[in-house]
Amino acid sequence: MLHGLKPQAADKILALMGMLKADPRPDKIDLGVGVYKDANGLTPIMRAVKAAERRLWESETTKTYTALAGEPAFHAAMAAMILGPGYPEPRVAALATVGGTGAVRQALELVRMAAPDATVWVSDPTWPNHLTILSYLGIKTRAYRYFDGESRGVDFAGMMADLAQATAGDVVLLHGCCHNPTGANLTLPEWAEVAALLERSGALPLIDLAYQGFGDGLEADAAGTRLLAARLPQVLIAASCSKNFGIYRERTGILLAVTPDPATRDLVQGNFAFLNRQNYSFAPDHGSRLVTMILTDAGLRADWQAELEEVRLGMLALREQLAAELRRLSGSDRFGFLGQHRGMFSRLGASPEQVEKMRLENAIYMVGDSRLNIAGLNAATVPVLAKAIIAAGV
Repeated sequence: MLHGLKPQAADKILALMGMLKADPRPDKIDLGVGVYKDANGLTPIMRAVKAAERRLWESETTKTYTALAGEPAFHAAMAAMILGPGYPEPRVAALATVGGTGAVRQALELVRMAAPDATVWVSDPTWPNHLTILSYLGIKTRAYRYFDGESRGVDFAGMMADLAQATAGDVVLLHGCCHNPTGANLTLPEWAEVAALLERSGALPLIDLAYQGFGDGLEADAAGTRLLAARLPQVLIAASCSKNFGIYRERTGILLAVTPDPATRDLVQGNFAFLNRQNYSFAPDHGSRLVTMILTDAGLRADWQAELEEVRLGMLALREQLAAELRRLSGSDRFGFLGQHRGMFSRLGASPEQVEKMRLENAIYMVGDSRLNIAGLNAATVPVLAKAIIAAGV
């Protein structure tokens, strides 16, 4: 029967990684894969994570299963970080997941169980995995305008006009901060307008919060999510610990559901546990336990937040350096958006042909839609990239 399987299209980013690995040029620059790297091209283990691992190694006495939905302490620590202190705990259901991708998948599984005919509205563009998961699950989708190709900012008027068509029973998928792939974010007043629109329509927001702490800071990056959670009766939040804790391979994520009342919370919590049981039973515990230790220990948390801020400011400095170098080379401020975007990514606005030209002539690797990972740069490679961008005619 296995011969009946159909070939699947290769993931573009993974294919790009293969090309990069095969490229013998020593000066190649990897701006494709969405992983944070320091100035030496390494993805370091954060100091607080290392310290927590030492403590866990000393204190852990068993590797038996934990709770099906994950440990309550992890739920509480993450909910407080995302929703803020004093969040409405009796109305919040929580589920430990296999990374942020697992949280998105479980959220969409929940949507399909609750409303099989629901339409999920997705920003144009969005993280490609959103679309492939939705397609695989057979969930109807509609795109809403998001990125303005001319200004390289948010097409907020277009976004609001499209989302005005969403109705009760629909789901609106939003990026909590550091929009992937564009880097263009909503302002807090714009989040308030989105909240008002969703209040009127009754559509359910699903917020993908993969980069909290990478944009404007840990608290500021959660502001839009908190605003929606405070104003709307129901909100789904899929969050990742891969980036802000640097524990990519531990596959640590969480799905939160803000519900109208404790009874609905209990209903959702039961369905959360059911979904984990059907997919992988118990989510990995190692990463979530480290996160819990860090968030609940004053010393570890302070060191983690300090290092996270170093990472954020380092990426912001690279953005500003690149924008300044392009301003110098081009004699214009048409690349000023790079300094205004936030997070690891920006969409440069280059054509696939220009992206390919930079790969062939300069060993610069970025996704074909010209999404570049700012964290793949360092102070020495910024001028190289800027020169290649101008030479490619972007």
